[in-house]
Amino acid sequence: MSHLVGGLLLLLTVMVTLPDAAHARYAAIVMDSRTGEVLYARNADDRLYPASLTKIMTLYMTFDALKRGKLRLDQKLPVSARAAGQTPTKLGLKKGDRITVQDAMFGLITKSANDAATVLAESMAESEAAFARDMTEKAKRLGMRRTSFRNASGLPNRGQKSTARDMAILGAALIHDFPQYYHFLSLEEFDYKGKAFKNHNNLLKKYKGADGIKTGYIRASGFNLVASAKRGSNRLVGVVFGGRSAKSRDIHMAALLDKGFSQIEQIHPSVVPLPLDRPQQIALGTSHSQPAEIKVASAAPAPLPIVKELAATSSSPVRSVDVVKGARADPSAYKMDQTGKTDWAIQIGAYSLMTTARDQVYKAAAQAGSILVGRRVNIEKAISDGKPFYRAQLTGFEEAEAREACSNLAERRFSCFVVAPDLRLPNYIAQNSNS
Repeated sequence: MSHLVGGLLLLLTVMVTLPDAAHARYAAIVMDSRTGEVLYARNADDRLYPASLTKIMTLYMTFDALKRGKLRLDQKLPVSARAAGQTPTKLGLKKGDRITVQDAMFGLITKSANDAATVLAESMAESEAAFARDMTEKAKRLGMRRTSFRNASGLPNRGQKSTARDMAILGAALIHDFPQYYHFLSLEEFDYKGKAFKNHNNLLKKYKGADGIKTGYIRASGFNLVASAKRGSNRLVGVVFGGRSAKSRDIHMAALLDKGFSQIEQIHPSVVPLPLDRPQQIALGTSHSQPAEIKVASAAPAPLPIVKELAATSSSPVRSVDVVKGARADPSAYKMDQTGKTDWAIQIGAYSLMTTARDQVYKAAAQAGSILVGRRVNIEKAISDGKPFYRAQLTGFEEAEAREACSNLAERRFSCFVVAPDLRLPNYIAQNSNS
């Protein structure tokens, strides 16, 4: 009896002291995809099982082959016995079938099809094992120092490991190296031979600005996700390993991205980008070559923070005049140019939601032509009758440019006010406020 009691006590001790499996494999990172600046990281350099995040590299290799003319989207690829024999999830390909490169890619993106992954691998190398070696070599060249691949799908293999940091590097590389193909990652549904396959990445529908990338799950990894979202001129890549469920993982990713966007807007205020603007520096190479101590990025306040807390002194609207006047601004809020002139601004409206204000700025920019390219986006928060509203502004104009921009926008049915550099709008509540 004493032996039984002792055994039970030992078992209970082991159960108490063992770490929670899901917690032990948790890792996350949020990165500015343009610069590689890390905004959040936890266990980011721990080597873990990537599961189907592996397919991001398979897609990277496929996009590269398409770009170099080694593959064509309409090219039909043979299905081998090995490909057909892969375990689910899969499209159900049969030995001897043929599938186009595009359909195989779409199968990876939506269904996370393991059979399609093997078909693509075998089209680019003599075997899937050889392709995995090529994947690992490509990973090293991209700066993914702690990643090794053993197959094209992410099916369980003890030697197949990666890190949250490395997957963020890969996500950024996919986005910036292949903008002509990256939009495929936002595909929500794929129809193949009468069957509809929905994308496993539910963030596409649920998170504002999300446009890719890939989910992953095996029992040894938990629920993984690499996600990217773009708001204004800022794009973040987030990675989560080891989620307890797909739903909790998605909720956690959304919270990390929200925090990241709030932080990056303070560090790098949005500007209106060129139509095909490509970052000069992306999250590759030397910026991630050292797995040193991770620090949350910080910087001195930007000259024009994206959100400024102002208290409205009156709820009375100001009429739509050419130059809106109000109380004097804090002079430090405006940047002096080299000629000694201060920035003029234009305001296109006031809105009850900050996201609506920002969306309206970019909607206006899309229709206004080159005159708004490179202007700083400034969303000012003010309070009226205890309720917040947000002024949507663009700054960085000389007076003549500001007036021209407003005239241009007025022709396109946007409300627009010119704001003098030494004036603010604490008394202003837009007559045509939108909800």
